[in-house]
Amino acid sequence: MIKHFASFEWKQFFRSSYWQKSIALNILLGFFALYLMVSFLIMGIAIYPVLEDKFPDKDPLTIVNGILFFWFLSDLMMRFFLQKLPVMNIKPFLILPLKRRKIVNYVLQKSALSFFNFLPLFAVIPFGIMLIINNHGITTGFVWIATMLIFTLVINYLNFIIESKSAETELSFLPIILIASVLFALNHFEIVSFASLIGSTMNAIVENPLFIIAPIVLLVAIYLVNYQILRKKLYVDESVKSKTEEASTTTMEWTRKFGSIAPFLQLDLKLITRNKRPRSSIFILAIGLLYGLFFYPQEMYADKEWLYVFVGTFVTGIFMINFGQFIPAWDSGYYKLLMSQNIKYKEYLNSKYSLMIMVSILMFVLSIPYVYFGWKILVVHFATLIYNLGINVYILLYAGSFNRKKIDLTQRAAFNYQGTGAVQWIVGFPLLFVPVLIFLLPYFTLGFEAAVATLIILGIIGVVFHQKIMTFITKKYLQSKYNMISAFDQSN
Repeated sequence: MIKHFASFEWKQFFRSSYWQKSIALNILLGFFALYLMVSFLIMGIAIYPVLEDKFPDKDPLTIVNGILFFWFLSDLMMRFFLQKLPVMNIKPFLILPLKRRKIVNYVLQKSALSFFNFLPLFAVIPFGIMLIINNHGITTGFVWIATMLIFTLVINYLNFIIESKSAETELSFLPIILIASVLFALNHFEIVSFASLIGSTMNAIVENPLFIIAPIVLLVAIYLVNYQILRKKLYVDESVKSKTEEASTTTMEWTRKFGSIAPFLQLDLKLITRNKRPRSSIFILAIGLLYGLFFYPQEMYADKEWLYVFVGTFVTGIFMINFGQFIPAWDSGYYKLLMSQNIKYKEYLNSKYSLMIMVSILMFVLSIPYVYFGWKILVVHFATLIYNLGINVYILLYAGSFNRKKIDLTQRAAFNYQGTGAVQWIVGFPLLFVPVLIFLLPYFTLGFEAAVATLIILGIIGVVFHQKIMTFITKKYLQSKYNMISAFDQSN
């Protein structure tokens, strides 16, 4: 049965439009995965001699065990925001004479082969070998590797429990942030020293391998909890039923002043206010607005004016980035119907453009109080606003023509990566880091004023050539129109 399940998923993956039309992007992701594996491999080999050189009076194994708490906490956070729940298209199997336990076990066991479980081994195994080479003994090396593998799987299944319990909340990322913050604070203020506790546990297991039974029991227990959660949801009616809510209506008369783009603007506003997934774009504004408080009050960043560019781009462009990267996938549910209407595609894209620039201007106005930390911050925020309006908004619109993944608007809101493809990851670099690089060159040669002027001039150029740029982007969308229709028809 497992063979049949694996065969079905293999065919589903390679027959999807996303794979067939994004081979180059998948190759790029492969190189990124290779980079991570090499980095972890180097870390696993180098950490023992580095610790031995820096702390000659301490055992490197004891030092590593003492910081595993931070490793595990970081691993859990990374999995929550990046790792998807172990799912498969199980609806067709629910009407067949198959035992539910086989389906559930396959889904859970498949997650053990996740890249997030595979990647740590490139650091864990080399470090275990270094233990053996440096006279810690073969038993110690293999027991340490086995224990780390068990704890990696524990974190894997623990993440699924946290995700399943927080998926229905409006801001579903809050539980994991709260858990991580509380654990870190308890350890930092030495109320409960989790670092010492985990370090002592690992030392005890290495000294007495029989103690490895404890993490094995923990792994089995967490696996069974996941099994019960998933099995309760494995029913046809549970899979197909949808939550119904009373809809509210509004005429949005004020949008009529925007002329021909008003219908599309109304459509976007209703989509944002009525659906959980796009509504996260509103809640994320508060996070973006307060982002500067992590940097500006700290003296260590006072003379790092290039950092103002990164923060300013993020603060004024947070909605643009969060909403714009999924254009036109937000409309994927009715994209075929939309494209069958007698509409001008350029007006459709202009409505997206108008919405993003209006919110960006609003975010700049709301960020004006940051001038309290220095007038240069306000100047840089203005420069990054102009840059966003003249450069980044077009990058997002152009990148949208490569979107091929349908978005489920009913799924959990924040940090949900359903419908996210390589396009969304790749476009992040030019949006956030290119303006910093553009700022740095004139900053180190001509000074702060010249660097700010460079960003403003580039933004103004983009605004001046708005019509020509939008015409070019519209042609790209029209070329990709039928490919997107075909891709959005497929379920993820």
